[in-house]
Amino acid sequence: MNSSKNYIFTSERLGFRNWIESDIGKMVIINQNPNVMEFFPSILSLEETKNFIERMQEQFVANKYCYFAVDVLESDTFIGFIGLSDKDFESDFTPCVDIGWRLSENHWYKGYATEGAKACLNYEFNQLGIKEIVAIAPKINIKSEEVMKKIGMQKLENFDHPLLLNDNRLRECVCYSITF
Repeated sequence: MNSSKNYIFTSERLGFRNWIESDIGKMVIINQNPNVMEFFPSILSLEETKNFIERMQEQFVANKYCYFAVDVLESDTFIGFIGLSDKDFESDFTPCVDIGWRLSENHWYKGYATEGAKACLNYEFNQLGIKEIVAIAPKINIKSEEVMKKIGMQKLENFDHPLLLNDNRLRECVCYSITF
């Protein structure tokens, strides 16, 4: 394991940290994979990825949470993000703290999203005292909805996402919640 990385917390196999400059190129590859981005309106450019990482770094400084950069501890391999982010689009459950994940395709089906999401919930509830977390995904994203169920979340509602109203494929979303 690379001891120069500053993990905020770890799970059995994963390390969670703030973003560093060397993550940008790796995250661009993930954000430009059409399979990874299947349930998003489009793939993200280098500039959009840089902006995302800057927002996450700022959010971490302000709140002690963000969509964390995640490494597999055994191999010291960056695999994407799992974590929490503020959402404030117009809905009956916002503003809220959202849990989300985006992992490189070659790290799917290994239980990392579930393991990492559980670790993030533990961190949020026990270290930061946040009492409710939501998860949002397009209704057609069955894999993400399965992770929501595996981490103990309950379905709140289906809703039309206000930022996706012009996208007939992605507009209808599910919202799950967990409280402590």
